[in-house]
Amino acid sequence: MIRAICTLGPIGHLRPGPGTWGSAAAVVLAWALHVLGGFWLLLAATVAVTALGWWAVGVATRDSADKDPSEIIIDEVAGQWIALWPVSLGAQMAGAEFWALWPGVLTAFLAFRAFDILKPGPVGWADRQEGALGVMADDLIAGWMAALVVAVLAFVAHLPRVMG
Repeated sequence: MIRAICTLGPIGHLRPGPGTWGSAAAVVLAWALHVLGGFWLLLAATVAVTALGWWAVGVATRDSADKDPSEIIIDEVAGQWIALWPVSLGAQMAGAEFWALWPGVLTAFLAFRAFDILKPGPVGWADRQEGALGVMADDLIAGWMAALVVAVLAFVAHLPRVMG
């Protein structure tokens, strides 16, 4: 059960790029959560998945020689969902469909994957930490950085409309 939580079932075993598959699955799950309960459900689910993932990753890697196995993707789910917060909140505030903001969805996906793979600054620092902190925190920080990119680009894209 713990491995199934960490790997999101079979998705963490897809090759190549299990983290990218996990992020893609997270986008679809975020859309479903947004449809079911809007931004607030996505926010609550992100907090719950982060807590669940932190616990499950700690248990799954406790006696393992590999402290960050590639099949563990629950961290990508939490990080990708954070990256999608501006999209979900923006869609809710505008009364728009989630996919109507597809440029934001695409930007959130690409920015999160870039920050997760390249591990700049604080993402790399978090990745070097021990235990569940090292597995989860880098993706959470990458998600926050991607969310910032999405929010700034959305502001810039909508600025002409706001300015009249």
